[in-house]
Amino acid sequence: MSADLSKLERDAERLSAKDRARLIRRLISSLERKDDGDIEQAWLDEAEKRLVAYRNGQTTARPGEEVFDEILSQL
Repeated sequence: MSADLSKLERDAERLSAKDRARLIRRLISSLERKDDGDIEQAWLDEAEKRLVAYRNGQTTARPGEEVFDEILSQL
């Protein structure tokens, strides 16, 4: 770790909780991918495809609670 980073960490620890939270949000947003719109659109397309298949009787559905109970029982 560089000396600059160590100093930056020490300085950040001295900030108020509100300012640290703001800094965290800013840093996280700087790491997020800029093409998330493409990913979001792909998920929307997939959801639409699954809904159409369900409505056409090409697939079935189960209550979410049942699915999660099954998953938890396997853990």
